[in-house]
Amino acid sequence: MRTSGVKTAFDVREKRVTVAGAARSGIAAARLLVARGAHVTLSDRRADVPEAEPLRQLGVALELGGHGVDTFATADLVVLSPGVPLEQAAIRAARERGVPVVGELDLAFRWLRGRVVAITGTKGKSTTTTLTGRILQAAGFSVAVGGNIGQPLSAQVDASTPDMLHVIEASSFQLELTEAFHPWIAVMLNLSPDHLDRHAGMEAYAAAKARIFRNQEANDWAVVNADDPAVLDLARRGRARACLVSRAPIPEGVCVEGEWIVERRLESTARLLPLSAIHLQGPHLLEDVLAAAAVGAIAGAGSEAITAAVEEFHGLEHAMEFVATIDGVTFVNDSKATNVEAARRSIESYDEGGLVAILGGRFKGGDLRLLREALRARARAVVAIGEARPLFRTALSGAVDVYEADSLEAAVHDAFARAKPRGVVLLAPACASFDMFQDYAERGRRFKEEVARLGRASAR
Repeated sequence: MRTSGVKTAFDVREKRVTVAGAARSGIAAARLLVARGAHVTLSDRRADVPEAEPLRQLGVALELGGHGVDTFATADLVVLSPGVPLEQAAIRAARERGVPVVGELDLAFRWLRGRVVAITGTKGKSTTTTLTGRILQAAGFSVAVGGNIGQPLSAQVDASTPDMLHVIEASSFQLELTEAFHPWIAVMLNLSPDHLDRHAGMEAYAAAKARIFRNQEANDWAVVNADDPAVLDLARRGRARACLVSRAPIPEGVCVEGEWIVERRLESTARLLPLSAIHLQGPHLLEDVLAAAAVGAIAGAGSEAITAAVEEFHGLEHAMEFVATIDGVTFVNDSKATNVEAARRSIESYDEGGLVAILGGRFKGGDLRLLREALRARARAVVAIGEARPLFRTALSGAVDVYEADSLEAAVHDAFARAKPRGVVLLAPACASFDMFQDYAERGRRFKEEVARLGRASAR
């Protein structure tokens, strides 16, 4: 099996390497670098980090409570975790001194022996990555799944073999620092404003995403959402063969035809799986299934394996996740809807008139007014939480009634009361969670815990 492009030798033995950010990617990178003979310093702004003592025992030096300029400027190499912004003074100092600065994804790729399937997009990455991995496993491939979800790529290096497929969720933060990263199959699901609190603007965000195609060659593949003009435009600049996916029939590619997802070629059409095998809530998730099926078909998975994997897949936690029905009110957890477009798609999954949406958190940019028509047609009310509460009140004024809650618990109770009878309470925040929670997963779990309390109280 061919490896992911031609790689030059990459050696860090006896090099001084500073890793910025002691979350799971940074910790995995530090462990990998020590194993490869580097002298590693792991730097973090926090005063305490996970696995501190085991890392020290491995020989990793810890710099806690801030990033020291000298630690970065005197290094031979700096490795950044995805959450670390490039504009920090210590990182600027390293670059001014000519120190190479790479991302964890790019670092790990240089030592992989297997091929890479990389998946990006503003929304749907985790669902598509997970389902793609399951399809390839069902087809008998040796598969490792991770990246922005699950196991960091650095943690996959030691187990990597020439016949392994690494299915990687790649965020814009990971892609913006890639130089060597070269996927065999690159998937771009969609593109809409997100992370504009980190990127300089939409153009910079799109440029970071487009780097997924940058090193591809003519014998690689780009799986591209034909229903998204921005994605099509970015993919056209690459050199890989294009496999288009669409919810409507197209002359060539993977699309919906009648009650089937099919692969259409110029002279033939092959059925990949019936739509009846899909058990995901929300019609927008069909795009994720199309992309995963397309990767499976390219890799050589048969219809039977694709159908079996899709049929057994009921979605991810915190992604259009059914939670409970209490006194006729249905609760759905879409805490992963952390941007405006993702929230709009979630809202549009429901019929007119019965929805109460819980929105808010830390705003990442975008135009909240894009939610107006979807909410006007479907929602009884919005309950806003977090720092962005006044932004939602202003943006949605005149389209839907907006009420504010001081906590998620209060929001759940208020939304429950307003959704009765037979309505839907949807957590689709359109914002990051960091003003109130550690991450979207904690926010989703807290939502489910409060719904469970409501259920117990209702049963008394």
